[in-house]
Amino acid sequence: MRIEEAEPKHTNAWSRLRAELWPESSIEYHRAELAEFLSKEGAIAYLACEQAEVVGFAEATLRHDYVNGCETSPVLFLEGIYVLPGHRRQGVARSLCHAIAAWGRAAGCREFGSDALLDNVESHAFHAALGFEETGRVVYFRKPL
Repeated sequence: MRIEEAEPKHTNAWSRLRAELWPESSIEYHRAELAEFLSKEGAIAYLACEQAEVVGFAEATLRHDYVNGCETSPVLFLEGIYVLPGHRRQGVARSLCHAIAAWGRAAGCREFGSDALLDNVESHAFHAALGFEETGRVVYFRKPL
């Protein structure tokens, strides 16, 4: 398993994985978003590759705004992580997060933030296994005016 920084040449495979994580958006939408992401300052993505196949990704940004539960700025923030089901529980996501964390430390970050939906208990367990601590739970509300 090889971990490498994402580049434009990875867009097609990376877009397909993103569409599995976030299926409410089309692969075309993900391709367009990745073009922006790759040119964005303060953003990084790493891919897990096995031979010629991309089997996972992790995306992160440096957030200078308030990040729930964090006390410093900037905060390294895990925007998304996904590993193909057949490659899970083999340390792939952990390796991706280690690469992201190293990049964040080099950028001067002292905290690594993330989030997950309330009902995503698999993600909660993953975060806990990597040493993240839960800092709060929230339900957002809205009312049209």
